[in-house]
This record gives sequence, structure tokens and C-alpha cells, in this order.
Amino acid sequence: MAIFPEERLRANRHLTERAIALAMASRWEEAARVNRQLLERFPDDVDAQNRLGKALTELGRFGEAKNAYSRAAALDPTNVIAIKNLQRLSKLATEQPTSTPPARVDPSLFIEESGKTTITTLLNLAGPDVLAKMTAGDLLELRQTDHIVQVATPDGRVVGQIEPKLAKRLIDLLDGGNRYQIAVTSADDQLVKVIIRETYKSPRMSAKVSFPAKAPAEVFRGYIKDSLLKYDLDDEDILDEESDEGIEPTGETELGMEEPEVAEEPELPEE
Repeated sequence: MAIFPEERLRANRHLTERAIALAMASRWEEAARVNRQLLERFPDDVDAQNRLGKALTELGRFGEAKNAYSRAAALDPTNVIAIKNLQRLSKLATEQPTSTPPARVDPSLFIEESGKTTITTLLNLAGPDVLAKMTAGDLLELRQTDHIVQVATPDGRVVGQIEPKLAKRLIDLLDGGNRYQIAVTSADDQLVKVIIRETYKSPRMSAKVSFPAKAPAEVFRGYIKDSLLKYDLDDEDILDEESDEGIEPTGETELGMEEPEVAEEPELPEE
């Protein structure tokens, strides 16, 4: 029975949407299976190879993930997603499978709420073997020791430290009974950014704002917009769509507004 081009395109679209939905739900075993089904029908699908590599990485099957990214790079030698992830995987010291995938934060927690969230860059980062496993959306933990606040993975690996000024504030707030959640917004082998969100305010701290607004206020570009759904290039990845990297929208464009027209001054009658 002949398969018409329209039917092939419809099948491709259906499997692609299914694979993306499973990844968004962190159902990595199923995501890997659907991407493999897609590749059986469309073996030259570079995006499917990248998605398969992402799912296998989340499952801790680094050798298989590397093979998937290698096939993507062979199909498209200029594909930055495959190239960067091959570099990341090459830094992993071992290829031991994990029993559970990394803990993932609810995407809604990445939406900024004035006074309750802040974004910061970690200091004193861990080695490449730890950082290579970091990806946007990974849930972390705060660990207070004396005047230092460390950030660690749920299984106890220290990722880095909160900068001193913010650490001092967090220690006071934690000692006062507040609770916070922390997650990765972007990561590579030299930089890890995290978002910290207040999840409980102690009555004792009711008069104290966790994270006062900075002046001048900065425009927050919601990290959940794309970075959690893209495949390990953090804020630079492309997931079945063209990148708009390098285009900085103006304030008017960002808000969907047009610049107001300036009315011309009327000419005065000659005396």
C-alpha cells in the first residue's frame, strides 16, 4: 500500500508533537521511545536525533545519548545543539546509568513575582564532571553552613555558592523560618545561573521582603518561555523552530506596542 507524502508529513507532525509533550512532562523513557519510532520512519530527522539524545541524557544513559548526538552531527555538521552536547558528554567522567532522572521544577515557578524571586550567578563552581550534568530546569537545594550558602543537587553534589551579599540575606531569612526553592535557569562548564523563589513566608518575617526590587528595574524575560523546553543549549537552543538569537526587541516591541506618533507643531501666522 502506497503512503502519500501528506500522510508521511502528518505522521511526522504527530510523532514530533508527542515527543515534545512527553519531554515537557519529563517522561523521558516514553520520549526516547517515540523519538526512536520517528527515526524508524524518518532516519534523517536531525531534531529527532537531538531529542533522543536529550531524553537519554536525562535517563543517565550517556553512551547512547552520545551516539544519538553523533548521528545528528553526521547528518548536519553545523548543528550547534548536537556539537555542544557532544562536548558536554565528553566531559562526563563515567557513564553509569541513574535509577531516577534529575528532579525537575514546576515550570510555573520560573515566572517572576516581585519580591519573591531573584536570579543569581553561582560562585566557586564544581568541576566539569558535575557541571556537565546540569541543565535548565534541574531542581537544586540550598545548604547553609555558617556564613556560606551552598547550592547542591538532590543527591548531595555541591554545584557552587551563593554570592556573599545575597547569602547573608538568605541566612537571615532562613533563620527566620522562610523556605525557598532553587532551580537552574542556564548552565555550561563556566557559568551556572539559578532562580530562587520564596515558597513559604514565616509570620516572623511578614514585614521583610525576601528580594527587594533593584533600581532601575530590569526587564525579566521569563526563563520558562523557551529554555526549559529546548534541548541543552539553555537559552540558545532551537526546538523545531528558527532562532531569533541576537535580536534585541525594544521596549515597545516587547510589549506589543508601536512608537507613538509625534504631532507636528502648527505654524504660526505671519504678522
